[in-house]
Amino acid sequence: MDRLQSFGNDPFDKPPCKGCSSSLSEPYIKCAECGPSPFLLCLQCFTRGFEYKQHESDHKYEIMTSDFPVLEPGWTALEEMALLEAVMDCGFGNWQDVAYQMRTKTKEECESHYMKNFIHNPLFSSTLLSLRKTKDSRFAEGAIPFKPTDDPPRPTFDSVLSRDMAGYMPARADFMEEFDNYAEWDLKDIDFVDDDSDILRALKLSVVDIYHSRLKERQRRKKVIRDHGLINLRKFQMLERCYPKEVQELYDVMRRFARVAGPIEHDKFIESHARAKVYERVKRLREEERRKRTMLCDVLQYIQDGRACQQWLSKQAAIDSGITPAVTTITVSGRRSAPPLNLTGLPGTEKLNEREKELCQVVRLVPGAYLEYKQALLNECRRQGGLRLAQARSLIKIDVNKTRKIYDFLIKEGYITKA
Repeated sequence: MDRLQSFGNDPFDKPPCKGCSSSLSEPYIKCAECGPSPFLLCLQCFTRGFEYKQHESDHKYEIMTSDFPVLEPGWTALEEMALLEAVMDCGFGNWQDVAYQMRTKTKEECESHYMKNFIHNPLFSSTLLSLRKTKDSRFAEGAIPFKPTDDPPRPTFDSVLSRDMAGYMPARADFMEEFDNYAEWDLKDIDFVDDDSDILRALKLSVVDIYHSRLKERQRRKKVIRDHGLINLRKFQMLERCYPKEVQELYDVMRRFARVAGPIEHDKFIESHARAKVYERVKRLREEERRKRTMLCDVLQYIQDGRACQQWLSKQAAIDSGITPAVTTITVSGRRSAPPLNLTGLPGTEKLNEREKELCQVVRLVPGAYLEYKQALLNECRRQGGLRLAQARSLIKIDVNKTRKIYDFLIKEGYITKA
């Protein structure tokens, strides 16, 4: 558990929980990745995996609590802060009022602890001095860090790159000419005086509110530009060129939606649309493979009969050459019934039980096709809560008599139920 500095005693000192808007009580959770304003959650919202805008449930987090000793046992960090605040409010030496404001310690305890740890403690004072020196040296070494390769670049005034960056000044993190650049002109002559009438005062306040809304819009536009990396336009264009042509076209079309989403969410949105085309192409390939498997099933059904096989091959040759084949009826002449299908060596046979093997032999259906039809019927039965024969026939595009035998078999074996 990370024991970090918390807010003060007053519950109004810290923002409410982002999930349920309730007042936070220690311990509570602070997101370590969202910022700059703290993203705080109560333990209940944290355990539910609450997500909001850029915050996601898998972000790193810190457990905020002040219930731990700092300088000596018996005094928690929260009590240390309360003591310092009470001394500031009541004054040094007024220990009776300090103890009354503390409420958890007596007058003598407050005086002895403060004098021991904050007045007569040389280690504590030397630590503060070293921290101050470290802080001063850090700022002295790099108050305004600058490197020629920093991003965004720092072009000279009125250069081509400066115009491409819309007059952005990196050292000030601001633009030379702001959006709605003359918004302040509406306020330059406003002056609030005591003898203003109620209507005039309300009118002036309305002008100020309008100015605030214009400032918010200015900041929102700046945030969109910074978040999406639009300041360095050339670098942004180079990144776009890394995508395939169809993705670049999507970027041009969907660019207007970048203002309502973050940069990562917008990129995911674009890539998901681009991958939809890949999905359609893979789907067509899958349908083609399924058609080939169905064709193989038809061949194996008639492979034992030379005349029927010849008729089937003639029909497929006519289809491949673009000729509409004549309607022919493949008959098995001279036989009362076709012999059972030999399953030896056929893929998927090892996945069948004995009753399923017998069914495939009788209806002359290869194991791979049977397993595919069986899975399709099982999925539809689970989705509908039952299955009718007409629904089975609409799912399986084979001979209706074979479909009836498969349907009856699955009903009998308890795989599916009637609707």
